[in-house]
Amino acid sequence: MRYRSQICRALVIVCCVALSSGVFAQSKESKKKQKDFGSSLKQLKWNPIKKETVETKPATRSTAADEDDVIRFETSLVSLDVLVVDKAGNTVRGLTESDFAISEEGSPQQVGHFLLGDNRTVPRTIVLIIDYSGSQIPFLRSSIDAAKVLVDQLAPLDKMAIVTDDVELILDFTDDKKKLKSKLESLFDRTKANRGFFSVSEQRIGKSKQYSALLATLNELFSDEDKRPIIVFQTDGDEVYRLQDPVIRPSLPSGLPAEMRAGWEENIQFRMAYMFENRTEFSLADVYRAAEKSRATIYTIVPGYQLLDRSPEEQINLTRLDTESRLDGQWSRFSASERETMKAQARAPWEPLSDEIMKYQAKESYIVQLALAGVAARTGGWTDFLEKPAQASAIYSRIFSDINQRYIVGYYPTNKARDGKRRKISIEVKGHPDYTIIGRKFYYAPSVQ
Repeated sequence: MRYRSQICRALVIVCCVALSSGVFAQSKESKKKQKDFGSSLKQLKWNPIKKETVETKPATRSTAADEDDVIRFETSLVSLDVLVVDKAGNTVRGLTESDFAISEEGSPQQVGHFLLGDNRTVPRTIVLIIDYSGSQIPFLRSSIDAAKVLVDQLAPLDKMAIVTDDVELILDFTDDKKKLKSKLESLFDRTKANRGFFSVSEQRIGKSKQYSALLATLNELFSDEDKRPIIVFQTDGDEVYRLQDPVIRPSLPSGLPAEMRAGWEENIQFRMAYMFENRTEFSLADVYRAAEKSRATIYTIVPGYQLLDRSPEEQINLTRLDTESRLDGQWSRFSASERETMKAQARAPWEPLSDEIMKYQAKESYIVQLALAGVAARTGGWTDFLEKPAQASAIYSRIFSDINQRYIVGYYPTNKARDGKRRKISIEVKGHPDYTIIGRKFYYAPSVQ
């Protein structure tokens, strides 16, 4: 019985560590402050028959503070942020409005709006969603330092907000770089227990509600006045286990010996109970739809080894490395001899089946990463993997470089129907079938209110 309980605890450790139509506007005032961030999630109710979430009340979205201060333009304009790369993957610069050809549902469209991504008169509205849960601690210091570099590169008209995986807006939109850096640093300080002479502060880590934070951001933080909404989404995405209509269901690994079956079954029961008790009111498909309906471009940063586009053997080896690294991180506060003893005790029950268990874990991790990559892809952004903390600075720099090297191309649809339907967009560079366009492929038409 003691051995069976030990198996269960060890397995828990292994498994757990393991453009829509746009309205361009300008306001003399800053964006309306958010007083109850995350409130839109409370209005969601999962419909098991339709297999999608429904709003029990309309979500409240921020609007311009004063209608008299807003200059509004043609409301049917569809605006796209696109990156053009050649066969070698190099960014193509120097294109003009006449170089682009756009079609909607197969019907040619006339380009009616064109700007360069580094145009400093076009403000960017950026939200950094950062996961500071226990599994992310090894990457947090370098990620915060990298985010500070991102802050330094903000243009005078840009504004930035910071959201955590607690579904907490720790800083509303501001252009105050000093305040942004201070809030980022305070997030790191939360994870450090401080026992001073006069005060005691306990360690605080995030709650791994990353998809909830993203959905709340999409629902609440952007408004029609935002010309270029952008989200930097850094997380390992483990809330995917708790979403409705789950893409992952715990199961027994194949070839499991009889003596280990009881321990695994106990582990699965524990995980299923946890997933049920902490279930969200929305699914991954709901998040995808919200991302597509928004005008935001999402860049996803996934801390950990990339399993996508890797062979099964590579996936298993990388999963083993990742598991070892996370086990080391969990016990970093202990001495070297204590760490080795604890690691040996935790590994012992599953060591005989390490290859099978790593294969099982690799399969789950692959699905988690695939789900995250799907978010960015639907918005015209991309996903990168933070395999080592030292890579953070380069990834954040690449994001800002991508933003600056994009083209902002817009058109007024010939289809004026306000039917709320999803419409397919095709955009290409004339005379260059060898060029690849990275950008949105769909948008949702406005609907009659």
